[in-house]
Amino acid sequence: MLFHRRRLFVRLRRLPWQCLTWGCVGLGAAGTIVPLLPTTPFLLVAAWAAPKGSPRLGRWLLAHPRFGPVLLAWRHERAVPPGAKRLALLLLAASWATLWWLRASPWVLAFTAVLFVAVASFLLTRPNPGKHLAPPSPSFPPKESLHAHR
Repeated sequence: MLFHRRRLFVRLRRLPWQCLTWGCVGLGAAGTIVPLLPTTPFLLVAAWAAPKGSPRLGRWLLAHPRFGPVLLAWRHERAVPPGAKRLALLLLAASWATLWWLRASPWVLAFTAVLFVAVASFLLTRPNPGKHLAPPSPSFPPKESLHAHR
């Protein structure tokens, strides 16, 4: 009986992390299709939350051919690829221009301008990845290292 309670407790403890992970993966995937919806921040949150809720999903994200290299560059070097920087800056400018075109209040325009300049400054000060990070094998990271964080 105690074993089943513990197992239920572990599942319930992982549920919020799984919901956060899948929600961010969904928003990140939608960001590849929907204009002005960012992809990278959602995937960074998903990569952070996944090992806490589903180690298998965490390994899948790091092994994904499109998302894996960007996530590994951030994890190991705190680096952002140049293409992601350019796209983020373009989307920030397009978002602000859309607000201006829709005649948002001056306060909204000022606040978003300050916020977007801060985000752009942060992005531009991140280094480019130093080396090409190939997606890891599906068994990366080792399962043992994921269970050590419990």
